[in-house]
Amino acid sequence: MKNDSVSLDLPHDSRKIPCPAVVPLSSILPEEPLLMMGAGPVPIPDAVAKANGVVINHLGSTMATVIGQVKSMARYVFQTQSKWVMGVAGPGSAAMEMAVTNLAWQGTRVLCVCNGFFSERMAEMARRVGANVELLKIESGRAANADEVAAAIARFRPEIVTIVQGETSNTVWNRNLAPIAALAREAGALVVVDAVCTLSTMPLPMDEWGIDAVITGGQKGLSSIPGVSLLAFSDAAWQRIKSRPAPPVHWCLDASLAENFWHNASYHYTAPVSGVLALHEALRLVCAETLERRFARHLKCSNALQAGIEAMSLKLYVARESRLNSVVGIELPNGLSGADVCAHISRHHHVEIAGSFGAPIVRIGQMGEQCREHHLFRTVHALGRTMLCLGVAVDLPAGVAALERSLAAA
Repeated sequence: MKNDSVSLDLPHDSRKIPCPAVVPLSSILPEEPLLMMGAGPVPIPDAVAKANGVVINHLGSTMATVIGQVKSMARYVFQTQSKWVMGVAGPGSAAMEMAVTNLAWQGTRVLCVCNGFFSERMAEMARRVGANVELLKIESGRAANADEVAAAIARFRPEIVTIVQGETSNTVWNRNLAPIAALAREAGALVVVDAVCTLSTMPLPMDEWGIDAVITGGQKGLSSIPGVSLLAFSDAAWQRIKSRPAPPVHWCLDASLAENFWHNASYHYTAPVSGVLALHEALRLVCAETLERRFARHLKCSNALQAGIEAMSLKLYVARESRLNSVVGIELPNGLSGADVCAHISRHHHVEIAGSFGAPIVRIGQMGEQCREHHLFRTVHALGRTMLCLGVAVDLPAGVAALERSLAAA
């Protein structure tokens, strides 16, 4: 009788890769969960975590309903009536790259207002598609002012201007974003804004300020999971995308192809359905709170945190007029490294804060679920105890008292 079975025996090979011995996550993660108080990701609400555990058909009618609501809620958060809201299966940097590389191509004149690491990232993305990039470098710790941007626009005559609302790397807030956007639009340039750490934490009315593309990540102000991001294009930006001389080089980040999924309920690639559901719940919670109340909560908590830090005799990195509220930078005392502080506060207090991208600071986030009073007291106490243990003379009781006074007065 013929044997039709197929042997799975493989030839012996001494170079065969052995199966690794690994331990479960329960053996790796700390018994007490870390309080995420760095520059992102942030703690997520239970509704977001629960949604992230669900998988559905990425092309079914249920997903179409979810996507419709995500776009509707996102228009509220972006404060835009534009149809062209869509998500990206990737970090905020993927949304940034989608905006930049769909609007710019070989020879496009792009003026990048650069306050630090992330604003320069947009310049690098534009260079990689062959754009003619001009950097307007702003010295460390200062917001861009309208006059210097106006001069750069007059000299360079850009087609696109890129700028961050909040430069996460060094905690600078470009507070003059509205007049800068107006100058760019008057000169006929499209305006691209990185709002990764600021969307839903402070005002950014896209239509009112005449902004053409706004990008954000899910894992910061929105308090969703990392890896699913949002962006919105104006009608003018979408018209430029549809009239490109050639398709973008990035297939996954081609906005015209993404339109298939986000606006036509058809296939682009398999969407991160669990992440989209988590984003839905995060946006729903923003809408339930309302932007006005959310902005007020963020401002109240960040001001209180800053008051507590300064009362301990620690110094904030950026002057008040240019200081970002959603990520607070604290100057490192002489002799300390960011790694020392971050490692100690994590190991001994189970609080995670962030180092920096070159600046002599550590950073504490005030985005979304980080802005809760109980988190502030735990973080200020942990930071004060860490400094004392590392040999820095701080007045921890004064810091906690200042935090309490600021919260009570707000």
